Amino acid sequence: MQRVIVNAVLLQGGKVLLARRSPARKAYPDLWSFPGGHVEPGETLEEALVRETSEEIGIVPLTYFALGTITDPDAPATYHMFGVTSWEGEPAILDDEHTELTWFDPAKAAGLPDLALEAYRPLLRGLISVE
Repeated sequence: MQRVIVNAVLLQGGKVLLARRSPARKAYPDLWSFPGGHVEPGETLEEALVRETSEEIGIVPLTYFALGTITDPDAPATYHMFGVTSWEGEPAILDDEHTELTWFDPAKAAGLPDLALEAYRPLLRGLISVE
């Protein structure tokens, strides 16, 4: 069954927020990713984005836009990527899904050796001119 996932790509001051996944996670343990998660039955992508960012990092997206989708060839999943340029609250780890939140220059983030998905690299390179 195809999993539908939303990811929040927070953008601020020319930087992008990445979250290091917990080493205990089944999928992509200890790798850099973005806050987000599974879309629940009956939930829109936008509702899932708000719920997941609220649960995981304590923010409510106010201004956001679709960046596109990523499919993982190794897993039956579609990732809906949203650029988030304004939000309510301060990003902080609120659960055990992540161990670290770090703001990166998008070019530096694209060069990290431990990204969860290779498809993040072109997405991150494309962010250099977004904000």
